[in-house]
Amino acid sequence: KPVIPRELWTWGYNVHGELGDGTTVVKSSPVQVGALTNWLQVTSGNYHMMAAKADGTAWSWGEGNNGKLGHGNTTSLSSPVQIGALTDWLNAAGGYYYFAAVKTDGTLWTCGKNSYGQLGDGSTTDRSSPVQVGALTDWLQVTANYRHCGAIKTDGTLWMWGRGTGGALGDGTSVNKSSPVQVGALTTWSDVSVSSKNTLALKTDGTLWAWGEGGNGANAQGNTTDYS
Repeated sequence: KPVIPRELWTWGYNVHGELGDGTTVVKSSPVQVGALTNWLQVTSGNYHMMAAKADGTAWSWGEGNNGKLGHGNTTSLSSPVQIGALTDWLNAAGGYYYFAAVKTDGTLWTCGKNSYGQLGDGSTTDRSSPVQVGALTDWLQVTANYRHCGAIKTDGTLWMWGRGTGGALGDGTSVNKSSPVQVGALTTWSDVSVSSKNTLALKTDGTLWAWGEGGNGANAQGNTTDYS
């Protein structure tokens, strides 16, 4: 079903301008971001947000630490500012002081803090402008959270990178990875979501899988065991 462009509304904590309404005042009720009705998708990170419009442009605002807004600097913004001039952004995911996004051409891009390799560009260097993850054009979907990412390719394979503590990357280790590593060899993954220290993923057969740190029963296995 096609996504219909809508108005954009935000509320809550706003000390860094993360609500995008031009202020830094906390809001306990929704406030509209501008007056436009062409917003298509929005994602939030740690004190920052990124959103895509129906015209394929990407916009970000909030705290600019570590360059996570993608504007080539570390300036905080209380209103949306367009990231570059391109019109081919498809979907994005906000992480902890960084973000990841897929373009319509199937390329994958990241920006911001990179201390655990969570940008996936083979380094641990912070980036204040989006950098491409590899050179492939077969990325379909990306998710980001605390310090690791997960992404699915068009062939149904699942890839992870960033902080590997507790086995969060699902590659059988607890080692950080600064470039994407494949989770097993299956081509039946349909969706993935990451939390601060573990990962959940769906297969095309409808089964749900979990791995990473098991504290508080996070892996839903009836225990608190870590799974890698």
